[in-house]
Amino acid sequence: MSTEIIMPEQRRQAVVPISTDNSIMAVISRAAADPSCDIEKMERLLAMHERMQAKTAEAAFNAGMAQMQCEIPTVFEAAVNLHTGNAYATLDDITRIIKPIMQRHGFAITFKVENLEKAISVTGILMHRDGHREQTTMTLPADIGKGRNEVQAVGSSTTYGKRYVMCALLNITTSETRDDDAQTADGSDTDDMRAQVVEDILERVGQVTSPDELKDVWQAALKVLQASGDKTGYDTVKIAVTKRKETLEAKP
Repeated sequence: MSTEIIMPEQRRQAVVPISTDNSIMAVISRAAADPSCDIEKMERLLAMHERMQAKTAEAAFNAGMAQMQCEIPTVFEAAVNLHTGNAYATLDDITRIIKPIMQRHGFAITFKVENLEKAISVTGILMHRDGHREQTTMTLPADIGKGRNEVQAVGSSTTYGKRYVMCALLNITTSETRDDDAQTADGSDTDDMRAQVVEDILERVGQVTSPDELKDVWQAALKVLQASGDKTGYDTVKIAVTKRKETLEAKP
């Protein structure tokens, strides 16, 4: 009868590690089955188990976040603010680009909105599939702009808050320079995106009520169109701006 010799290194490799989580649950199960079990000890064991689960979930969240950050692009500022004349990235644009990346890494985001006295509180909650979550809150006044009623003011502030809270949680940056490779990483069509940009600018051109407002919108639109390299869109917007200027100057 032969005896096989197992070296210490092989013996260590053959041992299957026991999950710490499972071993603690086994201890808790045995304790629960013992009628003489100390309830306080049971509660401490359960608390320790919950802390270990929370630490494991947090570690998974941090690892997933680190990987996801490498894929999040700088979002192109494709919209024009009618009141300031500045370019910005809309919540829809940010969500469209970021959502597929979040899904790949097991993340999701939700928002909680509270109406306070003369203010709106927007809380963003970033959740990971392993259970850990983080959140941040922004409180801002109702965006009562020209031509807005109270409901529209609340809606505008809510959208504004969601956009900034989302950027804060995911460390999203925006830029006036388009990175076509990054922007189309989700499979969207660049031509469709440029057409949407032009449509948004034309809408704002039609909303201006004075030559000064029109000038601000045109300057911001010019930067956006130059960054996107959309010559056709540039010509379309320029014609619309010229016609709008003539209409405004013809008003008594």
